[in-house]
Amino acid sequence: MIDRSLFDEVLDRLGVGEVCSGVSTGAAGRNAEGEALVSINPSTGEPLGTVTTASVEDYDRIVEASSRAFGEWRRTPPPARGEIIRRIGLELRANKADLGLLVTLEVGKTRSEGEGEVQEMIDMCDFAVGLSRQLYGLTMASERPQHRMFEQWHPLGPIGLITPFNFPVAIWAWNAAIAAVCGDPVVWKPSPLAPLTAVAVQKIVERVAAASELEGVFNLCIGRDAELGRMMAKDGRLPLVSATGSCEMGRSVGQTVAARLGRSLLELGGNNAAIVSEAANLDLALRAVVFAAAGTAGQRCTTLRRLFVHESVADAFVDRLRHAYESIRIGDPWEEGVLVGPLISERAVERMLSAVEKSRDQGGEIVSGGKRLDRAGFFVEPTIIRATPEMSIVSEETFAPILYVMTYSSLEEAIDGQNSVSPGLSSAIFTDRVTEAERFLSPEGSDCGIANVNTGTSGAEIGGAFGGEKDTGGGREAGSDAWKAYMRRQTCSVNYGDDLPLAQGVEFEVGGPTRVTSPTAPPTP
Repeated sequence: MIDRSLFDEVLDRLGVGEVCSGVSTGAAGRNAEGEALVSINPSTGEPLGTVTTASVEDYDRIVEASSRAFGEWRRTPPPARGEIIRRIGLELRANKADLGLLVTLEVGKTRSEGEGEVQEMIDMCDFAVGLSRQLYGLTMASERPQHRMFEQWHPLGPIGLITPFNFPVAIWAWNAAIAAVCGDPVVWKPSPLAPLTAVAVQKIVERVAAASELEGVFNLCIGRDAELGRMMAKDGRLPLVSATGSCEMGRSVGQTVAARLGRSLLELGGNNAAIVSEAANLDLALRAVVFAAAGTAGQRCTTLRRLFVHESVADAFVDRLRHAYESIRIGDPWEEGVLVGPLISERAVERMLSAVEKSRDQGGEIVSGGKRLDRAGFFVEPTIIRATPEMSIVSEETFAPILYVMTYSSLEEAIDGQNSVSPGLSSAIFTDRVTEAERFLSPEGSDCGIANVNTGTSGAEIGGAFGGEKDTGGGREAGSDAWKAYMRRQTCSVNYGDDLPLAQGVEFEVGGPTRVTSPTAPPTP
């Protein structure tokens, strides 16, 4: 067991007490009047610390503060905004080991995954700093003489941000770093299952904000249930709400935001699949499948949950997979060599065991795992189940390390099976045939937002836009041109001549008739 005094030292260095406020407007933390929320270590079931949650009054005050900050922040040049993000990135570098360990303790990720998540925040800050000088518009050709037509992008306003427990700090960076350089303050509602990491991130941001006399741009508002998220979805002061979580949560947020004609950026569930062809490098496929299916105890939105293996190699591959699963070390995630830590809660354990039982009832064969470990905390065995597409449980996403393995005879059958579920986040194929790879990536292939060849479903890089289709919500976060979600587009025309030519050949004379000409139309034969 990790020494409690070491943990206390980590909290002290991060500026987080065992009892702390879950409300801040980005300069100095305020004491909230809400209820106490206890953070639990999923490896032991014991409390780590207590956070005082936000009251309704706290929430209203924070949104008002962010709205006031928007007036000044949007006038700040984007490269100057990027400088603030650069300083935040430097603070994250200085606190990487401590923040990574806190992620490990609070959500059960291994040490390498915990620090890897903080590294993702650092990478995101680097990306955003570069982006602050590249918020490009376009110049378009005008059909009117002596006119210039172009588009430009303006800050949108305060952004509501709802993040899940499984990436308690990285998803904040995906959104907050980009939103900030775009000129938008952020109001952050983290998962109540990971409040201490949120407070720690906010403390890091506050040090930078205080040194820059900056208040109201980065805001934290912790709630103990979904009510705070519902308030954000209804709040017209937040023109965009970015929400990552379950499909059920996303539907609620999306419908509520749409009812007030706001915008939502949704990154929701993913019942992800991979295809292993008879032409695959099976050694490579094996390693990728094990990490994608068992890594993070199956609690990534990109976790591999369904595996389609060609019938000619299925039995041999599943046997190798079983042996690999038997070698996985499960245990306290801060210990060296541990590959799989705990699930996040007792409820998550119950859901996994229920899914395993349903699989049995529907004719599934348990190849490996399927049980809870007899020890403190919320530990389960990563599980392999031989299944068929007809089993209804296969179409359900269980946020746990369950891998359903099915066979196929033709690539079309495998692709149809992969695309048959309602989410459309991540997908992969393992093959050395270029024709199979290209068909998988074609319009008739994977219907997911992420499609990989010879690499697993998880482990996306920040340079590419992250998100999926169908019930995954259609939102995109992080790289590419995902920044456009946080801004408003404006199309502009400038007439630098002395005449007033109209578009589409319309002629208009004050006091005279209106007629239409078509100067660019081809002559009538």
